[in-house]
Amino acid sequence: MPGEKAKNLLKLLLKIVVTVVCLWYISKKINWNETLDLVLESNPVWLVVAVFLFTISKIISSFRLNIYFKNMGVQLTEKKNLKLYWLGMFYNLFLPGSISGDAYKVILLNRKYKYSVKLLSAAVLLDRVSGVMGLGILAVIYYFLIHRGAQYSDWALVALIPGIAIFYFVVKKVFPTFLPGVWKTFWLGLMVQGFIVLCAYCIMEGLHIAESHEAYILIFLFSSLVAILPLSIGGGLGIREFAFVSASKVFALDQHHAVTISLLYYFVILINSVVGVRWVYKDPLEEEVSDQK
Repeated sequence: MPGEKAKNLLKLLLKIVVTVVCLWYISKKINWNETLDLVLESNPVWLVVAVFLFTISKIISSFRLNIYFKNMGVQLTEKKNLKLYWLGMFYNLFLPGSISGDAYKVILLNRKYKYSVKLLSAAVLLDRVSGVMGLGILAVIYYFLIHRGAQYSDWALVALIPGIAIFYFVVKKVFPTFLPGVWKTFWLGLMVQGFIVLCAYCIMEGLHIAESHEAYILIFLFSSLVAILPLSIGGGLGIREFAFVSASKVFALDQHHAVTISLLYYFVILINSVVGVRWVYKDPLEEEVSDQK
């Protein structure tokens, strides 16, 4: 429909504008040559380890999503679900149009097997929420480690308990189909974010950053939460760096280190996401279809 196409085009243009404005703002705050020097002087071994740890986190994320799928009766092997997950990562990063990677998963599974769009969308949404919860919990823990009870950090830590209880209650009342997998996905969500934090530590080691690790990780977690918002192209490009630069001022951290961490993390995401291009041209669910015939 022309109206829908115009709406999607407007959204894409707004995302491009936000990305450009954020990158322009960052360019006014840092020296790109200095940032490039940091990258060139980094230890590539640590960066390779960072890619490996991020890959593990994505594999665990795929297992987490498949738990929700199985709760609603979708029978996908872990291998095929992983292919579908990687294809979704590719769509999220390289095709910033009207169809996101999550939406494509729903469309493909509905088209292939006629599973409920409503339940598929709920499964994908809860998978996202599990990831956000993991980020939030680790962010609160690091906030407490930095402030040691000051700045209401003790209250923030205590608030995690009712927060988790509310999440369980919402799933039980609104998404009862997925209740059997709620605790498995909760712990897997924490595990996923734990590996991503380790990935960030490796990036810092690669950049020879020897201090303020806890503050950098807190900013990293905060920027990851901000990057989830569909405000820019390329999976949060520009938004994440803007958050890093802005938050680094609060902790009096080196802005060049902050931006370089963000850019190298984006490069790690890029390396993983490009793998999904293979299944743009080859149906990731093809073997399941042939098996059912």
